[in-house]
Amino acid sequence: MPNRRFADGEVVMGRWPGSVLYYEVQVTSYDDVSHLYTVKYKDGTELALKESDIRSQSSFRQRKSQSSSSSPSRRSSSRSRSRSPGRPAKGRRRSSSQSREHKDDKKKTISETNLVLLKPSENNTRRYNGEPESTERNDTSSIISEQKLKPDLEIARVLEQYSLRPRKEEKKREEIYSEKKIFETKKVIEKASLKSIEKASSKTKELEFGGRIGTFTLIFFLPATVLYLLLMCKQDDPSLMNFPPPLPALESLWEARVFGVFLLWFFLQALFYLLPIGKVVEGLPLSNGRKLQYRINGFYAFVMTAAVIGTLLYFQFELHYLYDHFLQFAVAAAAFSMVLSIYLYIRSLKAPKEELAPGGNSGYFVYDFFTGHELNPRIGSFDLKYFCELRPGLIGWVVINLAMLLAEMKIHNQSMPSLSMILVNSFQLLYVVDALWNEEAVLTTMDITHDGFGFMLAFGDLVWVPFVYSLQAFYLVGHPTAISWPVAAAITILNCVGYYIFRSANSQKNSFRRNPADPKLAYLKSIPTATGKGLLVTGWWGFVRHPNYLGDIIMALAWSLPCGFNHILPYFYVIYFICLLVHREARDEHHCKQKYGLAWERYCQRVPYRIFPYIY
Repeated sequence: MPNRRFADGEVVMGRWPGSVLYYEVQVTSYDDVSHLYTVKYKDGTELALKESDIRSQSSFRQRKSQSSSSSPSRRSSSRSRSRSPGRPAKGRRRSSSQSREHKDDKKKTISETNLVLLKPSENNTRRYNGEPESTERNDTSSIISEQKLKPDLEIARVLEQYSLRPRKEEKKREEIYSEKKIFETKKVIEKASLKSIEKASSKTKELEFGGRIGTFTLIFFLPATVLYLLLMCKQDDPSLMNFPPPLPALESLWEARVFGVFLLWFFLQALFYLLPIGKVVEGLPLSNGRKLQYRINGFYAFVMTAAVIGTLLYFQFELHYLYDHFLQFAVAAAAFSMVLSIYLYIRSLKAPKEELAPGGNSGYFVYDFFTGHELNPRIGSFDLKYFCELRPGLIGWVVINLAMLLAEMKIHNQSMPSLSMILVNSFQLLYVVDALWNEEAVLTTMDITHDGFGFMLAFGDLVWVPFVYSLQAFYLVGHPTAISWPVAAAITILNCVGYYIFRSANSQKNSFRRNPADPKLAYLKSIPTATGKGLLVTGWWGFVRHPNYLGDIIMALAWSLPCGFNHILPYFYVIYFICLLVHREARDEHHCKQKYGLAWERYCQRVPYRIFPYIY
């Protein structure tokens, strides 16, 4: 098997199919079977080229220098210097010499035109970087391309005074040649577009979560884990020595009224989502180039929800009803997420190929059902995945925490909630408000851009987030923990440090993406990539590769410390969060390596630590 000559991420010169033009391209992948390189042109087109159609940039620079050294003008000038100025010349000799000089000048013009073509087009670079092109540049590029495509016609035009071919015949041949090249170029572009669409809708080959067996296990393991955690918190001594907890009667886990309340909550948030308030923004481009629109009004929905809850409390609605029926609410949410997942998979079977998720298109029912088969399922303008990502589960987390605070006061006859409960509610309220205030940032996450909407996200958004993330508050109701003010102050400082790292790192990245030339970011250094984007190597992103994850873990620890150290159960969230972020970090590493190639390897050498400095 022949050895591979060009590496992924290497910038080379690639020949455009059907022509003799070479453009600057980047190698993205190599097929060991067909021995074809997949390259990306500066206008975003991806094509498969043979090794014979690819040349290194150094060979082009070498050819340019050789052409310059053998310029006809130099040869002409050397001959002129060797002839004596006072030597008389006959008319015939002078006429012949003038003819040769005239031909040399014409050949010089053609040679210089070829040299310009060997240099990567500045016009292509501007188009690749998204800069506008002037009409003058387009015209110049068109003329140069025409001359390169038809060297025989160009030579004939230069030497037309010596040619006996009629001008009409020459023009007719030129028109036929141009029409043929335009038709061939259109065919190449159409094939490239079809190939990009087929690539976007190709089958998923790399299966995560243990493949079909792993995802089948998780469908049952995740609901069982939620039930186990809630039952353990209900025990008087929630230690590992009391495993397994006593199972309640099956009929006690389901109540129609609780399911009705959950549906009311879900559709109330859907109503807030559909209200025409807040700005409308576009998401990232899809595989077919289309951009979906999203209404950013999550913070407004949170404010309206707070007004509804305040009204219920004013009319003495017993909010601790949530605590008394917490298990039933968790089961109702799990049942609803399962029904929603079945609906999502059935409707995905009729979805166009370009709308399927790149990570959930394996062809295996269980795997695609779990990870999500369709990328952005919508009912009209109602985006189901985007809605569930931040609304019913995240806002529901805050409502559950408030219900636990009121339940603690009622059960223990307290006029004020405990300091531990206040810390947990305050820290997690800050986290939720921050997510809703910066709602637009979620449009660039892998959940939105890569993962389909299936059981994994449906269960995670509607069950795992509200009922597992509120585990500390639920634990404190049955196991109150007293902490001193100095300890509370230290925990508060720890949470503020984690939040500062999390928010400043995300803000730094988002500002750099929007405008890398912002004078406020002049202190930041970056590594350029072939995609036109830069990789930050200073600031928080030069400290570790994922500083936002580091801030997340620090905050998770601060949420658990108010529960004390009597049991490990409140720290389940910290352990889970570390495992989750390490898994996401591995996915990000794989995605960035494919996207940025050699630039990502340089970044990893510059920033060796992934999440924890000097550790991992």
